[in-house]
Amino acid sequence: MRKWHRWLSVAFGVVLLWIAITGALSQVVPVYLDATQPQTAPAAQADGKPAFVCPPDYSCRPKLKDGDPRAWIGTLHHLHSGESFGPVGVVIATLAGFSMIFFSFSGLWLYISMWRNRKERNLKPGWFWR
Repeated sequence: MRKWHRWLSVAFGVVLLWIAITGALSQVVPVYLDATQPQTAPAAQADGKPAFVCPPDYSCRPKLKDGDPRAWIGTLHHLHSGESFGPVGVVIATLAGFSMIFFSFSGLWLYISMWRNRKERNLKPGWFWR
């Protein structure tokens, strides 16, 4: 198990780093942009009612103007999911997701087996060791 854990981590480490960075940026950028953008009131009709009310089952968003930095959010999502690289990118991103599941379980398996071996050899007990 240790050999598989090490070799797959070398193969998927770069892809997982890419997914982690683009995922973090796709969460941080909207928060930063919302804080820097001036808040504007929605358009209203002459009688004071809103000009448009989004139906509850739709995701209504205003059209982005040219040069609006919020357009980066969609770009980050496509980079994060692998869609920017076509079907091959989506497959690689999906495999990276499965590899993360594998690394979680195999890492836990390795830790428990090392912990048991230390206990059986009557070495210094503890959760962490050198």
